[in-house]
Amino acid sequence: MPIYLIVGFFMVLMVAIAAFGYQRYARPGQVYERLGESVIGTPTDGSPLDAEAHKAREFKIIQKVGELMPVSESESSITHQMLTHAGFRSDNAIKIYYGIRLLSTVVFGLVGMLMRNTVSDSPTMRVIFPVAMVLGGFIMPNFVLEKRIKKRLTTLRLALPDALDLMVIAVEAGLGLDQAISYVATELRNAHKELTEEFVLTNLEIRAGKRRTDALKNLGERAGEPELRKLTAILIQNDRFGTSVAESLRQHSDHLRVRRRQEAEERAAKVGVKLVFPIFFFILPAMMLVCAGPGVLGVVKYLLPLMKGFQK
Repeated sequence: MPIYLIVGFFMVLMVAIAAFGYQRYARPGQVYERLGESVIGTPTDGSPLDAEAHKAREFKIIQKVGELMPVSESESSITHQMLTHAGFRSDNAIKIYYGIRLLSTVVFGLVGMLMRNTVSDSPTMRVIFPVAMVLGGFIMPNFVLEKRIKKRLTTLRLALPDALDLMVIAVEAGLGLDQAISYVATELRNAHKELTEEFVLTNLEIRAGKRRTDALKNLGERAGEPELRKLTAILIQNDRFGTSVAESLRQHSDHLRVRRRQEAEERAAKVGVKLVFPIFFFILPAMMLVCAGPGVLGVVKYLLPLMKGFQK
């Protein structure tokens, strides 16, 4: 009897969860699929600044903790630049970052204090291990931030040729540079999200009344990608001297593709050198064991007893 009650309880629970999931997620998703995307849309819809502000509101406690950490003005400026290159543009991003750093230091230190007796019986290690954990907790957020910056810069660099090709088409079709940037930000928002976010912010600055030259300079400084800085320098020069924008963009796109191919060839050429250590430490011992193993066993089994017989 209890088994039937348990089975019935789980069946009712499964039906309730399935009904809730269908009403909350599956059914609205089907309705949105039937409706499709919005017919009229602007590249400023759901801008990155709104997303950053929404995320910042979710980290109020961490922000309060970050305000307790004393930071110099120069270090705060460097951190703000790194966070901007990583895609965090909120005004509270610095406080949230230092809050995460302070909390990770405290958490790692507590873990080190709790585990110091289980790591080693040496009194020296009981002191060194918590200190190492504290240092690890303090350094780890910076390490993660640098990894994110490197990944984002790579994403921006790989997305540039596609954006430049589409911009060339837009400019040759008769659009101005501002309209071409807006068009690229609209068309590539699903394929290259990071790059379109930068173009959206540039378009917003131009609409707000900032000079196009200043908006393009801010684009290069905000993104931090060298190739994007070169692109902004080309666009500024074209705007200043009145040269052909389409031809400059096409040449820069060809240059990026040639450089990408050269980088791929360089990485392929380094494969042989990088395979030396895995082959020497992992594959070579296995090959020696397979090839020379039977011979060594034969020598041990037959030759050594025969040599002992001759010695007698």
